[in-house]
Amino acid sequence: MNLITVEHLSHAYTERKLFDDISFSLNEQEKVGIIGINGTGKSTLLKILAGKETPDQGTVIMGRNLRIGYLPQNPVFPTEFDVLTAALPLAEDIAGSPLDHEADAKTMLTKLGITEYSQNIMELSGGQRKRVALVRTLLTPSDILVLDEPTNHLDSAMAEWLEHFLKASKCALIMITHDRYFLDSVVNRIMEIDKGKLYSYNCNYLGFLERKAQREEIEMATERKRQSLLRVEIAWMQRGARARSTKQKAHIARYEALRDTTAPVRDSTVEMTSVSSRLGRTTVELENITKSYGSRTLIRDFSYIFLRNDRIGIIGPNGCGKSTLMKIIDGSVTPDSGTVTIGQTVKIGYFSQENEALDENMRVIDYVRSGAEYIRQPDGSLITASAMLERFLFPGDMQYSLIKKLSGGEKRRLYLLRILMEAPNVLFLDEPTNDLDIATLTILEDYLDHFDGIVATVSHDRYFLDRVVHRIFAYEGDGRLVQYEGGYTDYLHAKEAANHTTASEPATSATSAIHGSQKAINRSNWKEGQTKKKKMTYQEQKDFETIEQDIADLENRLEQIDQEMGQAASDFVRLEKLSTEKDSLSEKLDEKMERWMYLEELAQELGIKKNG
Repeated sequence: MNLITVEHLSHAYTERKLFDDISFSLNEQEKVGIIGINGTGKSTLLKILAGKETPDQGTVIMGRNLRIGYLPQNPVFPTEFDVLTAALPLAEDIAGSPLDHEADAKTMLTKLGITEYSQNIMELSGGQRKRVALVRTLLTPSDILVLDEPTNHLDSAMAEWLEHFLKASKCALIMITHDRYFLDSVVNRIMEIDKGKLYSYNCNYLGFLERKAQREEIEMATERKRQSLLRVEIAWMQRGARARSTKQKAHIARYEALRDTTAPVRDSTVEMTSVSSRLGRTTVELENITKSYGSRTLIRDFSYIFLRNDRIGIIGPNGCGKSTLMKIIDGSVTPDSGTVTIGQTVKIGYFSQENEALDENMRVIDYVRSGAEYIRQPDGSLITASAMLERFLFPGDMQYSLIKKLSGGEKRRLYLLRILMEAPNVLFLDEPTNDLDIATLTILEDYLDHFDGIVATVSHDRYFLDRVVHRIFAYEGDGRLVQYEGGYTDYLHAKEAANHTTASEPATSATSAIHGSQKAINRSNWKEGQTKKKKMTYQEQKDFETIEQDIADLENRLEQIDQEMGQAASDFVRLEKLSTEKDSLSEKLDEKMERWMYLEELAQELGIKKNG
């Protein structure tokens, strides 16, 4: 049964046309995910469907007595409401009393990490208020759920709970989310808003990627054929053919139709060249960090030395202290005890949750230039702030707009660019996936692949963690951070294995080995976290067989450089190049020697000998 029909919808925001004559329908029990680059009008479309905004043109036809549950991007509550009152359905939306839903509301709030039901709603953070609004929306009897970013500010356990709830719900669903695992699991249809047009795909997110690529290839093949025909028609016109006969007039009309057809536009992409400052031997070292607020300890005796090119994910329930740890490293929060050592060459880029450095009264271009007028690429060429804005999907006319006119996602994208313009060599990303569209996330992930420095991220986005990080620190109660190797899925498998072993053999050495491999790294035991295991990884085995030759090659090259420097005493340009190469190779040799020591100790413990 058809619940909503949208016909010939067009709508503009300021000078931007968001929708250009789009049409679609929504049927019973369909679960639709809306995706598209930030600023394309996804939230505006949901407001129109929920009756909160009127389109410039077109019609929205609703089924009779249709009930819509709407979760806005930024919910607003009366300032006098307490948490429980804010979570209950409105009296006008239900048949009985809102208090009939009190038990369910408390259960859902608890699932979403909120237990102080009598607390004033204005005392909660923006993310907590969003979760309260989500409870109200889910409890309100609805035929269609219209949800704008329901997964924002949910930790992984909460996102999984919501995922199961929506899959089991018999309501039709139309939502915006950038959580790719969530989309893949929940929706059976993707609607993409792209350059004012709407494209529908009856599949989940993975199917959408395949079908979109097919659609674009067909469009480009059609365009190549049009260009070929147009070249023939242009040649005919240039011969000076006279438009006298009916046949010639038709020929000219065909030429004009080919000429005036709009070519398909390839998606703009956020192109980010990996630019960073040189990172020296001392990076970021945490020694016995402890931080409490009142009687609650958020971080207890945590130590870790960040290694070059570390990719660290920090996970845990909301409010456990993840952002606090980031702020301690950044220097904006002081630990109760312990020390933070920052190397002299370290240049931290801190992407916070709150867009703290974003002055909404500045022009876009001025804000980016306040970070740097230009950045120097590895090849020595310069990219101006304006050119970088173009790459970040801010065309010339937008660059001179005030920041406050941008959408929430566009502000996050701009804030990220401002940080990267400063060429940091240590990136701390606090919930980077919130409000960033999938296209930007994909390119950010590619950028981090080539980033020559340290990346540590707080994130609940399971896909992002699997894609980016190589080590997880998980909060496991009482301020303890426990280390796991690999991405988020590896962490889940390790937890399942540990729980299974603990349940069946609570006192075995196997259990001790699992937890032993998860000790926090500090100056005295940084190798120890990986030695309590049964075998080498594939990479460790490969390194073990080749590392001595790698070290010998580096030492030989360093000897050659010393000889060449002696021969080039008066060639200052040559001396500078040799000196730079020597510094770089010396650092690599130090790293190889540390790796060799670790592998030798591991091999000795496991009784492994080199082949041959």
